[in-house]
Amino acid sequence: MAITIPGIDDLLAAHDRIRPFVHRTPLVTCETLDRMTGAELVFKCENLQKVGAFKYRGATSAVQSLDDATAARGVATHSSGNHAQALSLAARTRGIPAYVVMPTSAPAVKRDAVAGYGAEIIPCEPTLQAREETLARVVADTGAHFVHPYDDPRVIAGQGTAALELFEDAGPLDAVITPVGGGGLLSGTAIAAVHRAPGCRVYAAEPEGADDAARSLAGGVLVPSVDPDTICDGLLTSLSERTFAIIRAHVTGIVTVSDDAVVQALRLVYERMKLVVEPSAVVGLAALLTRREAVAGRRIGVVFSGGNVDLSRPWF
Repeated sequence: MAITIPGIDDLLAAHDRIRPFVHRTPLVTCETLDRMTGAELVFKCENLQKVGAFKYRGATSAVQSLDDATAARGVATHSSGNHAQALSLAARTRGIPAYVVMPTSAPAVKRDAVAGYGAEIIPCEPTLQAREETLARVVADTGAHFVHPYDDPRVIAGQGTAALELFEDAGPLDAVITPVGGGGLLSGTAIAAVHRAPGCRVYAAEPEGADDAARSLAGGVLVPSVDPDTICDGLLTSLSERTFAIIRAHVTGIVTVSDDAVVQALRLVYERMKLVVEPSAVVGLAALLTRREAVAGRRIGVVFSGGNVDLSRPWF
């Protein structure tokens, strides 16, 4: 069965579809970080998006795409946090039910937010098998429409709208770097770059303790994430066949960084930029800070993917 890959027309349609519901997030610069990297950095602040993450774009794109009969049965997903919040709010905005399967290991701040948006939370063990099996039961019982966190053309198109805005607002860029977990944001960014910034190279970053995407791209074969170990709780999932196909075609490279480098990047953002970001959001900045010679003299877009921080975690 052929895999459906969204194109630029899908991204543009998604942008029009979600425009009434999402924030056009700002771009921010920082002279200190420019001096530290030797590059000119432009940050796309999806940590200031509704629900505190870019995920609201994709969830809204999917929910607003549903016909009325399908939407009336509600939507369902499995997620450890940001997609769960995004789908919950997107469903509430449309006035339909949301059912969210969440692993018991999900950060409390994200679980509480999902409940606050009115979704029904169904707990499960923190394994992919448990998530998928629990979700299957929920869908069978409710008739709800499954919205995958990233393996969905409507979701990928929605995530890609952040890059469309970045390219429109920032002007010419030599490169753009995003975090990568399941690959929805990276895939959407790559599609946007091909058509809106063809001279801009696309990179991603991920933690060393969850480096399946880097190994997949390097080896040319999809490698699943097995027992990831990192403070970047938003980057624990594996790529899908769909996102991997897009990444193989359009992404120049994926860089890995240590959790220590992530913590150092977090501290710099908090102290110098005065922005609240989560560990997953700063892997791109961490990669630039640890590879100064490679990025010096370039103009680079950096996507801060989210700002949902679990303040009980002693990172510092």
